Order: sequence, then structure tokens, then C-alpha cells
Amino acid sequence: MEEIVKNLKHYCNSLTKYSRYNTREVFIGDIPLGGSNPIRIQSMTTTDTMNTIATVEQTIRMVKAGCEYVRITAPSINEAKNLEEIKKELRLRGYNVPLIADIHFTPNAAEMAARIVEKVRINPGNYVDKKKFDLIEYTDVEYQEEIDRIRERFTPLVKICKEYGTAMRIGTNHGSLSDRIMSRYGDTPLGMVESALEFLRICKDENFHNIVLSMKASNPQVMVQAYRLLINKMEAEEMNYPLHLGVTEAGGGEDGRIKSSLGIGALLEDGIGDTIRVSLTEDPEFEAPVAIAIADRYKGRDDHKPIKEIDESPIDPFTYNKRKTFNVLSIGHGNVPRVVADYSSRKISVQKDLIDIGYTYDEQSDKWNLSDTAADLIYLGKNILPFDCPNGLSVIYDFEIWKQLNNTNKSYPIFTAQQFLNAAKKSSELNFVSMTIDDSSKSFLDRVKIDKTVVICLETNNLAGMAEQRRVFFDLILNDVQNPIIIKREYSNITSENLQLYSATDFGALMIDGFGDGVWLSVDDIKSGNSGIYVKSFIKKSETKEKIINRLLFNILQAARQRISKTEYIACPSCGRTLFDLQETTEMIRKRTEHLKGLKIAIMGCIVNGPGEMADADYGYVGAGVDKITLYREKNIVKRNIPANNAVDELIKLIKDDGKWVDP
Repeated sequence: MEEIVKNLKHYCNSLTKYSRYNTREVFIGDIPLGGSNPIRIQSMTTTDTMNTIATVEQTIRMVKAGCEYVRITAPSINEAKNLEEIKKELRLRGYNVPLIADIHFTPNAAEMAARIVEKVRINPGNYVDKKKFDLIEYTDVEYQEEIDRIRERFTPLVKICKEYGTAMRIGTNHGSLSDRIMSRYGDTPLGMVESALEFLRICKDENFHNIVLSMKASNPQVMVQAYRLLINKMEAEEMNYPLHLGVTEAGGGEDGRIKSSLGIGALLEDGIGDTIRVSLTEDPEFEAPVAIAIADRYKGRDDHKPIKEIDESPIDPFTYNKRKTFNVLSIGHGNVPRVVADYSSRKISVQKDLIDIGYTYDEQSDKWNLSDTAADLIYLGKNILPFDCPNGLSVIYDFEIWKQLNNTNKSYPIFTAQQFLNAAKKSSELNFVSMTIDDSSKSFLDRVKIDKTVVICLETNNLAGMAEQRRVFFDLILNDVQNPIIIKREYSNITSENLQLYSATDFGALMIDGFGDGVWLSVDDIKSGNSGIYVKSFIKKSETKEKIINRLLFNILQAARQRISKTEYIACPSCGRTLFDLQETTEMIRKRTEHLKGLKIAIMGCIVNGPGEMADADYGYVGAGVDKITLYREKNIVKRNIPANNAVDELIKLIKDDGKWVDP
């Protein structure tokens, strides 16, 4: 019975030792994927596929940026045929990069493309299946009839791929699950997995195994759960196909990078993933360097400091459940995660020094104004705050400094584990205790868990820091320790770009599993940046380290859906199907709506995933034709075919009509 329970939760080689999950090797042209091969990098063109030269030249830029595979949309048979001209021109110019045809609604285009390129991607929610947002009650017989219909339409493509040696990606998108899948499984990770498995079983029956799988969603939590569940279900059916990782519609800029690194990194931490694509609302050549930076972090990861093993996870890895904690001065329990600002290496002299963490002081009125991204706690270490602490902020001092303070109002000590055990003086309200995995003995945990004033600050210096901190969370659950936990990470000698990516993974991967009641990021110095013409930095030279870190932490919490502090944009990365200038439009909408805290706006280039991904958004702005826009309220169409030149105004009007608008 224990073995059955263990298998029900299994999705990776180990929860404590870094180990690449073993998948079948699949050849895409001359570049193999899966097995013992390195993590491959890919992206997708945004040009019109019928424009051969523009597509070829963009493909070359992508290859120079680091892409090992290039995907090109083929929405109809004409584009599919033109893939041959694109491939021919690339070969003439000396580029042998494998090409992937992206197919959604058109089986005949897929069958044509499979004879030309090295791989075809089909979306099981759109390929043959139906998506009208109709909830239909299927009997088992009716459901099987639908499967038989899919088999009849899908099998010809499988046979062509076998004949031509073409690989196939069965790529499920959370936003385009069919009505049939939605009716039986709902809008869930299980529905995503079953959508792919139905097509996968047909391939298996045809003895076709040159397959890659993906489970993409704009919500990293859903995406991670779906990939884990897919592995679990594949193992039950004795399958091990390689996995393509990506967070779809991640958006652009820092937000897109954080959301992508959170979802992709959370899986790579557990050795899952054979190829990755970072989906940014930017030119595709800017995606590959981000993907490379994420993947490169796991080179040499095998040599990390050993972490004590665990036979079985005490949590359900396929369902989100927040770890149970009690409340300590608004930390833990039902409170949003708290943000700690670290000023231990910077002396505060005047009130304006706190502007970088969201506190603005008005001298005339002697009042403080707080932004939506104001830190909750400030760690001063051995420094002293020379003025009264503003409302909304509490101060953390090293214990040796705190115990000498004359006034401890809104000031609290932080102890080492040993100091806490021996200290005669403690706060009657709130005590922070730093601990690492080496401190997590049963005797220490037994002492901590009975003290309702203790908030643990969990630290690590392990190369596999996320796995080590997760192991401590497992210990806390197994020992029924319900004290709130602030996750603390320190980085040294790191670039601004890598800081975004690494911290998003390290904090976010724990948060999406329900771990953590606060975040604390410490950096000794932030270097200027990575090299390369396709590397973008979103950090201004004038910004202080504290301002950069504070914004980063709030963005990570937003991406993990743990604390909403601003408008969220679900924006697709653009492709040859896009019917308007996506980057320009996204920026236009952002400038006019970025003050609407908590609102989610989806900006989609075409109808392929639009309505489905907007199930998680309040409003949708979707390309319906050349320079024509359709507006949605959640999944429902409100206005069709609006001219693009006034569609943003119409979106604002819709928000105002719904009473959700506030003036900036």
C-alpha cells in the first residue's frame, strides 16, 4: 500500500538530489533531444510565413542568439507549402537549423508540413477537436465516439511523420482545452494531461514514438502541476517522452522573465525538462539568451552539498495547498507574504532614504505615504533607525543591538538558532530566528513550535538551495511546526539579469507549492549585466540596490499569484498569426492601465489561445482580423471587429462601464 501511495505522488528522480529525469531520445533533424542530451533552446518566428526572406532573416538572427530549433507558424496549407522555400533559402545561406511547423486548426497544413520540416507541433485542443465553450454531458459511449473521430482524422498525420522521419510535439495549452475535455475534467492540470494522452495513445497504437510533449499555461502554478502530473501519468502507462517547457503568454520585460523563470526553473530544479522556450512579448531573438541563462544554471548542479533524503513528499505535488501556519503580528496564517528590505549594508540618515522601498515622507504635513509595493519589514542589522518608524513598517535588529535599545516599539530581534535557545530576553510579540537545515533537529523544532512569537527566517548556502529549503519545509510539516517562515536567499557576484531569473525560481518554486510567509533577498553587489547584443536589462543605472530588490520581490510574488500589487498582463509572444503590432499595443495598454491594481488584462494576437487564456483574466483584447479587435469580458465576447485604431479606447470604456476604473 505504501508503494502505491508513493507512486501516486512520484514525478521526478529525487526531491533532494539533483538528477535529470530520464526521457526517450528523439531526433529533430540532426539535433537529438531528451536522453542524456543537454537542454535544448528554441523560439518562434513572428514574421508572416509567406514572406520568405523576412522569415529566413529572422530565423538567422534567432540562431545567432542561441536557438537550436526554430518554430514557424503554418495556419493554412499555403504557409505550410512555403516552409519548403524558407528551408531551401536557409540551406543556401548555410543554416541547417531544424524547423518546426506550428499547427492548430488545420490537419491538411500539418500533413503538408510534415513532409517538409523536421518537426510539427499540434495542439490537441484545436486539432480536430472543438472549442466553443459549450458544456456538454457526454456518456461514455459518446465520449468514445469523439475519440474515434479524432483517431480517424489524426492517424494520417502520424503515418506521414513515420514515413518522413518527422518528429511531433503534442503541445497542450491551458487556454485551448476542448469542450469535450472541459466537460469531463474541467479547466485543470488533469484536463491538460488527458488532452495530450488521448493523442499520445493513438501514436502508441501506430508504433510512432518520435514525440515531444508540452503542458503550457500562463499561470506558472498550473503549468508546473500539469508537467508533474503528466510524468506521473506517463509512468503509469510506461511512457517517457521528452518534455518541452514554457510558460505561455508570459508577457515582456522583467515581468515576462520572472514568470518564465519561475515556471521553467521550478521544473528544472527537479531535473525535469529537455528543451525550453521563453515566450516574451518581444522580438524572438531576445528570448534565447534568457532561456540559455535559465538552463545554464543547472550545469554542474549534480555536485551540490548532499541533502538528507525523503521517501515521500508530505504534500500533494499536483494540487496547491498553503502550508498551515499561525499568525504572528500579521505574518503567516491568512496574510499575504511579507517583504523584507535589507538595509544592513546601507546606513539610513533621513526619511527620504526609505523612498526606494515604497515610503515617501512629506515634511510639511509630517506624514508618510505608502506605495502598493511598500516593504513590510526592514532589516537594519547593527544600524539604528534615526527617526520614528513609519506606519506599516517594522524594524528587525540583530539581537545584540535590539536588547540594548531604549525603545523597542515596532522593533524586533533576530536570533541565531543558538542565541534563541540561550537568550534570557526576548520580545513578547515577535521574535525572528535564523535557521538552516543543520538547525532542524527535532529538539530545536520542538522548542520553536510551542513559542507563538517565533517567525523562522530560513536560509541556505547549498547550490541546490531550493531543494534544501523545501526539505526543511517537509520536516516542519512532518513535525507539525506551524510557525510562519520567511524564505531568505543571498546572492553574491551576480548580474542584474541572472538575479531576476535565479531569485524568481528560488522563491517562486517554493511559493507555488504553498511554502513561505515572506521573502527576504540579500545581495552584496549587482553587476552591470550579461553580455550579448540580444540581452536586455530592465534596471536603470540610477536605481539603488534596495529599489531593485524591492521591485523584484513584489514582481515574484505577483507571478506566483501570492500577492497582487499591480495590474497583470497576460500577453502572447506574437507569431506569424498575429493580426496587429503586439509589442506596441501591449505597451499602449500598459501605459493607460498600469495603475489598476489587481486587474488582469489579456492581450492576444489571434484567436488560437485567446478566450481560454482569458478565463483567468478580467478583460481580453484579441486580434480578430487585420487591424480588427474583439473585446472580451472574461470568456465572453462584448464587442466584435473594432477598428484597431480606437480599440484601446473601447477597452478603457468597457472597464469604466463595469465600475472597475480609477483615475491614475
